Amino acid sequence: MKLGLIVRNMGPQSTADTMAACVETAESLAFDEVWVVDHVAIPPDDAEGSGGRYLDPLASLAWIAGRTERIGLGTAILNLPYRPPLPTAKQIATIQELSDGRLCLGIGVGWMRPEFQALGVDRTQRGRLTDEALTAFRRWFSEEETEANGQPFLFRPCPPLPPIFVGGGSDAALRRAVRFGDGWMPMVGDLDALRVQVARLRTFEAEADRAGPPLEIVAMGGLPLHEPARAQDQLGALAEIGVTRFAAGGRYADAKDFEKTAEALRALAPV
Repeated sequence: MKLGLIVRNMGPQSTADTMAACVETAESLAFDEVWVVDHVAIPPDDAEGSGGRYLDPLASLAWIAGRTERIGLGTAILNLPYRPPLPTAKQIATIQELSDGRLCLGIGVGWMRPEFQALGVDRTQRGRLTDEALTAFRRWFSEEETEANGQPFLFRPCPPLPPIFVGGGSDAALRRAVRFGDGWMPMVGDLDALRVQVARLRTFEAEADRAGPPLEIVAMGGLPLHEPARAQDQLGALAEIGVTRFAAGGRYADAKDFEKTAEALRALAPV
């Protein structure tokens, strides 16, 4: 199982100094990936923990790429309906090109009604908009000479499309992962519920007669690191369920606090 850490690109921890220290800690401890999250317009009554401060995830990963050499870079998750597909694809291609192929793209459809309102996007169309963007990404990243809206153009640079991990727990999300994704990216809560969802994912995969390797399971969540034995058991259970990558998240006060969490997780799964 690959292990990664979610770096807070929100709230008071999202300063340049703190984020730099966190990603450098993650790379020095040989974690596989660092992940950042996505919000654009937090309403005042839902700003607890962040104060409404969120750095753009793709800009954050471009900056992180320049401060690191090897560690993978991921979005957990990028809400595709919030963004026009072609400029977003260009940002993704740029990060993938300049980071030497280190990007992983966790994507979702979004959920926060006020955010859709602020962006002027019809929330009821979020699934369709996401599917259209993913369809376009698959085409643009495979054709240097391509088209959009009837206009031919050159999509360069044209690096390999990053692996796409589709978030969400609904049947629609699972089917979207089968249709467009390289994996599924759930939030971990109840392990029994996760087992049921993975079984449904495999059923949809079989029904679609999907070619290629089985979909990866890329789980996000916290671990009871203050109880190492229990945390170790949970990691083992996730591996048994089929989780191939785990992005550990949680609040931390500062870079030192992040380092303690990272060291505790690394002690459970040494390199």
